[in-house]
Amino acid sequence: MKANGSNGLLTCCIRPSSIFGPGDRLLVPSLVDAARAGKSKFIIGNGNNLYDFTYVENVAHAHVCAERALASGGDVSTKAAGQAYFITNMEPIKFWDFMSQLLEGLGYERPSIKIPAFVMMPIAYLVELIYNLLGPYGMKVPQLTPSRVRLLSCNRTFDSTKAKDRLGYAPVVPLQEGIRRTIDSFSHLTASSKSKREGPSKAYRILGGGKVADTLLWKDLKKTLIAIFILISIYYNFIATGSTIITALSKALFVSSVFLFVHGILPEKIFGYTVEKIPASQFHLSEDLSHHLSLSVISSWNTTVKALKSLCRGNDWSFFLKVVFVLLVLSFAGAISLHSIFVIGLPLAFTAFLLYEKKEREIDSVVLGLKSFVCEQKSDLCEKMFGSKKDD
Repeated sequence: MKANGSNGLLTCCIRPSSIFGPGDRLLVPSLVDAARAGKSKFIIGNGNNLYDFTYVENVAHAHVCAERALASGGDVSTKAAGQAYFITNMEPIKFWDFMSQLLEGLGYERPSIKIPAFVMMPIAYLVELIYNLLGPYGMKVPQLTPSRVRLLSCNRTFDSTKAKDRLGYAPVVPLQEGIRRTIDSFSHLTASSKSKREGPSKAYRILGGGKVADTLLWKDLKKTLIAIFILISIYYNFIATGSTIITALSKALFVSSVFLFVHGILPEKIFGYTVEKIPASQFHLSEDLSHHLSLSVISSWNTTVKALKSLCRGNDWSFFLKVVFVLLVLSFAGAISLHSIFVIGLPLAFTAFLLYEKKEREIDSVVLGLKSFVCEQKSDLCEKMFGSKKDD
């Protein structure tokens, strides 16, 4: 933009929105990965947010239109130069309808379960906070972030009128035709093409594909046994004894202090084995990280206050019922004791994921069957209720 007009050079800026099409390495592959991992069934928000997508051939055509306008001379070039232009297919579509068409075209289930954005946002902030703490130790970048929740639930459309008037741009491929071509070009990623498991199992991907997955799926026997030993020690020293939070915290700090002190005075080698020292930097919280954590806490607080203000107005029954439902779920979850989590939850975690990895297809087919049965019963019930009202 700054170079426009220097030494007779004419420039303009092309800003295409959400490019898709054959050869895409981001949108469709990530969408298929989510579908194969069972994560594509959820709709973030109410599902009515509009988006502007742009077929890749229309983006190329926009560059041609820009070049022609700049090279034509006269008033046309003068008006076209030094400007920024939004390029879209000029066919706004509901974001989740677009994703559903791609998924169905490739043979996957379309999203159907709606989750309010205000429910997902605190979870996203928590995931981001955990990543900021554990990222330096190898945790992968999470897909669930506050910025992504906002993008998936907001309206994001653009006006391409200026590009039409000054560049002579108009889409050469309609949106539905672009979707059809995109689906045809990704035939190797269809659900039917996955006759056998490719790469990591779904259970491994659900667990993040890192150390947690290796431990719970027994891929690293040493790590699994160490984790089980530590959990058993925690149970017998803190849970089974009926310790209060204060006494449990005191014991944990005492054990940690003794361990760190003994570890610090140990020599670098014992009987030929190297003792890895823990550097002081592992316990240091950088200024940037502290600032980011503070901003995350403040943002979460402001989001909560905004939700409370909306609730206090008393004119949004839908929002009120959603809040009541979330609080009821949290109350039931909070009623579960630590003893129950250790006695039931942990053994289940070390066996359920391993079983799911071994019997992935059978379990998925049973779940899909149950879901279809529930949907059929729901449809029959609605039909009977509305049918009886019409008869009346």
